[in-house]
Order: sequence, then structure tokens, then C-alpha cells
Amino acid sequence: MTRSYEYAHTVGFEETNFVGNVYYANHLRWQGRCREMFLRDKSPGVLAELQNGLAFITTRCSCEYFAELEPFDEIVIRMTLLEHVQNRVTMGFDYIRLRDGGEELVARGEQQIASMRRSATGLTPEAVPTELRDALRQYAQ
Repeated sequence: MTRSYEYAHTVGFEETNFVGNVYYANHLRWQGRCREMFLRDKSPGVLAELQNGLAFITTRCSCEYFAELEPFDEIVIRMTLLEHVQNRVTMGFDYIRLRDGGEELVARGEQQIASMRRSATGLTPEAVPTELRDALRQYAQ
């Protein structure tokens, strides 16, 4: 079994639409939140680099939905490294509903980021910082 970074979340009313299920765009927000918590927990040195011109630009993201989520559903987003090529990293996200001691896969997503450097002339590609690359490698599929 592949090791994954886990971010736990409880669905709130503000994340639902007028019919009472989770609005689809929230899954993408949760991908971003999971990624942020990963940086905080596993690669904190990179956070300082983000203040000094490093940028992670999302180049693509997706989510495939298998079941609806409702308020107060307990979910875990499991993030894994799918691919690292040059300055790009692709991560996979499994959305798991925890219920009655069991787990249900309710969605699966993917997100690719490009590591870039901001300067007066714009963005230029930059290698993924070593600290982040090493942290992600622990969660490779």
C-alpha cells in the first residue's frame, strides 16, 4: 500500500449548495488546503522561500466524483506523489469518507504544480526545492 499524507476535514454547511450536498468546487479547495498543510508539516523551510520569490503555479487540476458529500461528513484527503519531472510535480488526491468504522472513496483528484521564481521580468522555471522534493519522495506511488 502506498504511503499518503492525510488531511482530515469535517464538511460544513457553508460548503454545500442549495440542495444540501457539497458544491463540487470545494473538492479543489481541499486539494489546495491539503497541499498547504503538507508544506507546513513536512517542508516548513519552503514557506520562507515563498516569501522570497519562489512560487508554485497550478498548471492543471481535476477531480472525479463518485458519491455526494453532506454536512458533517468526516473525510480524509490522502495525497500522494504521482510524478516529478524537472520543475513540475503531479500529486494525486483520494477523498475518503469515514463512516461507521469504514472507508468509502467518494472522489479522486489530481493536481500539477510548476516551481517558478518571481522576478522583475516575470516568472522563470526553478527546480523544486530539495526539502520539498525529499518530503514528497516519501509519498511516491
